[in-house]
Amino acid sequence: MRRGTYNHRGGRGGGRGDYYKNKYGGRGGGNNSGRGGGPYSPTTSTGSSNQNQPQSPLDQGGNHKDFIELLRRLDQKQYPAYRDVETTKGWVNDMEGYSLYIGRAQSDPYAKPTQCRIVVANETAKFPPVSYQNKVRSVALGDYLNRVFWGCCKGMGADVADDVRGGGWGAAKGGDIEIAKPTQHVIEQSAVRILQNGDICAQFTINLPARGRSILGHKAVQIFDQTLPQLIKKALLYESLDSNAVTRHVLNVEDQEWIRANLEMRGLVAFVPDGAILPRASGADDGPMEETEEEKVVRFHSPDTLRISFDLPNMGKAIAGIGIRKGITLIVGGGFHGKSTLLAALQVGMYNKLPGDGREFCVCSPNAVKIRAEDGRSVSQVNISPFINNLPFGKGTECFSSRDSSGSTSQATNIMEALEMGAKTLLIDEDTCASNFMTRDDKMMTLVQPEKEPITPFLYKAKTLSKQGISIILVVGSCGDFFDIGDTTILMDSYSCHDVTARAKQIATANAANSGALAKFKAPFGSVTPRCPVGEAFKPNNKVSVRSKTVVAYGDVELDLAGLEQLVSREQTNAIALALQRLAALAPGSQATIFQILTHLNEILDREGLDALTNGQFDGSLARPRVFEIAAAINRLRVDGSFVQLR
Repeated sequence: MRRGTYNHRGGRGGGRGDYYKNKYGGRGGGNNSGRGGGPYSPTTSTGSSNQNQPQSPLDQGGNHKDFIELLRRLDQKQYPAYRDVETTKGWVNDMEGYSLYIGRAQSDPYAKPTQCRIVVANETAKFPPVSYQNKVRSVALGDYLNRVFWGCCKGMGADVADDVRGGGWGAAKGGDIEIAKPTQHVIEQSAVRILQNGDICAQFTINLPARGRSILGHKAVQIFDQTLPQLIKKALLYESLDSNAVTRHVLNVEDQEWIRANLEMRGLVAFVPDGAILPRASGADDGPMEETEEEKVVRFHSPDTLRISFDLPNMGKAIAGIGIRKGITLIVGGGFHGKSTLLAALQVGMYNKLPGDGREFCVCSPNAVKIRAEDGRSVSQVNISPFINNLPFGKGTECFSSRDSSGSTSQATNIMEALEMGAKTLLIDEDTCASNFMTRDDKMMTLVQPEKEPITPFLYKAKTLSKQGISIILVVGSCGDFFDIGDTTILMDSYSCHDVTARAKQIATANAANSGALAKFKAPFGSVTPRCPVGEAFKPNNKVSVRSKTVVAYGDVELDLAGLEQLVSREQTNAIALALQRLAALAPGSQATIFQILTHLNEILDREGLDALTNGQFDGSLARPRVFEIAAAINRLRVDGSFVQLR
């Protein structure tokens, strides 16, 4: 076949070309979806339309023997002929007890790998029903199997592509199997999950092998007839696993969730157990810090006055640690003594952890949101008047918008948006705050008169927030004025935790903040104005690409999520990108608030799982984000007319 018949950049344009025009009467023609011919594109909107369902021209399916024979017949044919293996009906391997489903085959060896799904029958997998009897256990078991599958891929070398081993354009390419890399967190994900009937569903990608643009059918046979069955046997069958390790993992995760569910009953917003290892290995490694001759690991130990205990239902033992009560909690101490490290553990405390992480049982309220300043972020139609008023030149703040917000306006916006979504706990570290937003000292208040200062410092609003049921955990090391509002004050000294509440209150009594001005401040907090997303503004025109955990190319703009410190995996960002594309369908008339829309989306995900976002793709690259992070992404998208206020 002539060079140039197939587009060398992933089949874009008329990528499947003459082969499908001849074989299927033109069905391979492009549809401007960015992936070449056919009706299906993974970047299209995740609305309810059926046009994006992954159907091959034949979608024949059959038994495993038929599939292997098909691969042999495809040997040395042009690469687009791989579309013959696509099936939503499944290639059934009765002998091994599983079915293989193959999504739209990649357009050429350089395109994104082909998405595949394996469903192992319950009768073959044989996991005890008790191991997946509820949602928490099911998620935990799926997480464990994902870790084993990923480890087996690494151990067998199945994740190494042929082109990595060397060779030029005409050398062998592809052949690698990849599944989502697990993190330190146990979150609902789409890589491996347990279906209601006990079947195991694993979703991963296979880079279909080729030499140049000719199919290596015999290499494909090796992958699907040998490597993949071995992976399934090693990773997805109960008899192949350490049953005690499986049980420990599932029950440990369930006990973590049980403590989190009991925080409210105990009047707490967070809990950190004695013995926890809070420091991480490095900024690039989220694993626990390991002790060396140069660095000693200080395990967390709670002060006696704040220690509480929980009787774990599964592990059959009591676990003690610090209980952080509702209200305003200050974390103080010198620099490098562990203040931010403690808060960093709390800000991911809404996620269960891998046993052995060091932060397991370090839990926080599920509706806690980390607040920070974000110079330059986009803001649309937010009422920030509780904190900022009387801007120069008469600019209002009750319906504030900006393409380039300042540190103070961005932090005010972040708080108001969190409250709009129902946050009940705010986590704040002064290191990432706008200093003029947090407080003003006596000298500055004397020089700059109140009528010339638009900002009401957070110091003055925190207590009114607390009285409305919003708890605050605040790391502070430079301003003792916060002692006046703190209900509890914790001192971190060389990573050791001490209760200094009484001493902080004594200091506050002797030295009133702002010469008593704070005590006289009685103004109410103000109001949160609901906003309605304009669905049409969020249509990306089929151009969406997740570049990293914190960057999404969405339509013609770049969405920066670097300020979302509670995002813990790229897989969550993948799910957020798909959720954004649903806004046009979920908010067609701009009549529903962002809270109502995302509550509805959350109900859909509870009912249907992450598959609800994928339009039938076999997408194993998703993890479930919270509604707070989805809302934060919506709020940061730089598009005109994205919100209207609900009046």
